[in-house]
Amino acid sequence: MGIQRIEVYEVTLRYKEPFVISAGTSTENRNTLVKIITDYDVFGWGEASPSKRVTNETPETILKTLDKIGPRLIGMCPLRIAQDVDLMDAIVAHNPSAKAAIDLALHDVLGKTARKPTWRLLGGFRERVLTDITLSIKSPNEMAKDAVKAVKMGFKALKVKVGVNPKEDVERIKLIREAVEPKIAVRIDANQGWTVTQAIDALKKLDKFHIEFVEQPTDAKNTRGLAKVRKESPVSIMADESVHSPADALQLIKANAVDMINIKLMKSGGIHNARKIAHIAEAANMPCMIGCMGESTVGITAAVHFAAATKNVQYADLDCDILLADKLVSKGGAVVKDSERIPGDEAGYGITELDETLLRKPVRVYGK
Repeated sequence: MGIQRIEVYEVTLRYKEPFVISAGTSTENRNTLVKIITDYDVFGWGEASPSKRVTNETPETILKTLDKIGPRLIGMCPLRIAQDVDLMDAIVAHNPSAKAAIDLALHDVLGKTARKPTWRLLGGFRERVLTDITLSIKSPNEMAKDAVKAVKMGFKALKVKVGVNPKEDVERIKLIREAVEPKIAVRIDANQGWTVTQAIDALKKLDKFHIEFVEQPTDAKNTRGLAKVRKESPVSIMADESVHSPADALQLIKANAVDMINIKLMKSGGIHNARKIAHIAEAANMPCMIGCMGESTVGITAAVHFAAATKNVQYADLDCDILLADKLVSKGGAVVKDSERIPGDEAGYGITELDETLLRKPVRVYGK
């Protein structure tokens, strides 16, 4: 059993409306799709969604990284994922989204080879994953209206982007809480937008609105500052940009800097390392969330399978493909029903058809 061919595709996926966070505005995502084809007629799909701000990657660096990794993977066993990941790490440092594209495709191959859904092979802890939906930054009144729309769509949890102006952020959450029922979970994400002092002050004011947790309130590199926020905040602190690797997770746990960790496959380099982070956090009695960057349903489905498989992934923010106007997956993949993502029981990720007009021809081919 060996990897015979790897095809690489570039796609541009537009948002339904501009997506605004404290770090800037996005109107589209430029992603890279990878198709791994084995010598026994099984293939798998993976995806890279790079972020210059978070992973220091661009679509151009993704291709350069795959040019180094791809040829070396030809002939390797697709089922020996730990060995394949070790080889990628030996060839190229960092570049986690590029490696994630390969890792995700390998896990799709794993499921298809075993003729089982990937989530069952990796642990099969749950059959459904409750996801939130993200409200990007607008005026407080507009965000309250968006919250009502999301709840009417069936979502039971809202992830609210904040981090631009602490005073306005408090007003945003106040109006959202007044607009939706108490049973709707509200979590917030500052994307490093606050200073330590602003975070402590804002979170003390926000606590009365029953916030589930806050993601990355301060600079990802300021572990000491994050620990100070955690010590003084009445709201639980979740790390996002601070944790890319298992080593990062261990470092933050030792520093008593956070209560939770947001795992993203694009940050961790794929499912293999994501599982390590989840297990390290579980040993520290620290729950995890699975998040997303700008993935289509290909990458989101892989994340749903990881979350369904893994006990310690207790929260999910797997909504990017819902926010996109362009739908890359035409048939199959994880569906959404009543705020839950359902991985299904098809082999691998269950993705059977992609939109050829978006995919077009491969920009790279390695192997035969």
